[in-house]
Amino acid sequence: MSVIPISLNQLQPLSPEQHREWCAQLEAGDILYFPQTPIAIPEIDLQFLLGQQQTDSSLHKNIAYKPNIDRLSGVDTKTADAEAVAKLQGIMRKYSKSVTEFLTGFLEPYKANWQLDYASFRPQEEEGRDLPQRRRNDLLHTDAFPTRPTYGARILRFFNNIHPARTRDWVVSDPFAAIVKQFAPSEIAPRVDSALSRAAKSLGRGIGLDAAIPSIKRSPYDDFMMRFHNFLKENPDFQANCPKHSFNFPSGSSWMVYTDTVPHAVLAGQYALEQTFLVCPEALVRPEISPLKVLESIAGASLV
Repeated sequence: MSVIPISLNQLQPLSPEQHREWCAQLEAGDILYFPQTPIAIPEIDLQFLLGQQQTDSSLHKNIAYKPNIDRLSGVDTKTADAEAVAKLQGIMRKYSKSVTEFLTGFLEPYKANWQLDYASFRPQEEEGRDLPQRRRNDLLHTDAFPTRPTYGARILRFFNNIHPARTRDWVVSDPFAAIVKQFAPSEIAPRVDSALSRAAKSLGRGIGLDAAIPSIKRSPYDDFMMRFHNFLKENPDFQANCPKHSFNFPSGSSWMVYTDTVPHAVLAGQYALEQTFLVCPEALVRPEISPLKVLESIAGASLV
């Protein structure tokens, strides 16, 4: 994998071939990096965000904005007043819209087959946070959602470092296809749903248990990706000995990466914005190298 820098003067005009090439590089596990962000964030909004700090890091890792329902979650209600919450919601709404508009043009092959997911604001210092092992950002991991299965859609994330001076320090490892066979032991190998399992999950969804028991929602693919996320964080051999590549993203920069493909960790940094998209398998320009197809090849069966 590599970090591919893209300057603002490379953004226009883009040919259909260039759009597909950006998508193909992302799907292969590269990071597309903008030394100068293409997302305009008003200075007054930046100053407001830089003035925010959650008081208790055990409450939430970040503040989430759900654009499809225009709602915030994760706000520390002990310190935030209604006016501040409304202002933060407005800033996150504008940020989500700006990223979506930019990527709709930049990653044109995806625009008809992706789902807008959460945006987030990450105001806390990443270095030295006291969090449970499975929630730690400083351990290398691939992303999976405990309560929001993707059914094979890929997790694309766009980041902004909005700290006025500090870098946001990442370390990444080799992409999913290169590590999954080496680090996935037999006990977390892809599991194909039996007829009985499918019937039980269908019954559970029918009577509303999926809200209380998230695993009922999951396909075999999502089940594996969640277990693999946990396995990597809990595997000291992987954390110590896997290939590592360090990148320090400077203030005012942006980058995007498929975080279900690239094992990543955030070692240090404060104040970042992020927008997530779920890219459907039908939109991919190289579907054969997606985690879903890699796992289905291992399992010899459909996993969604």
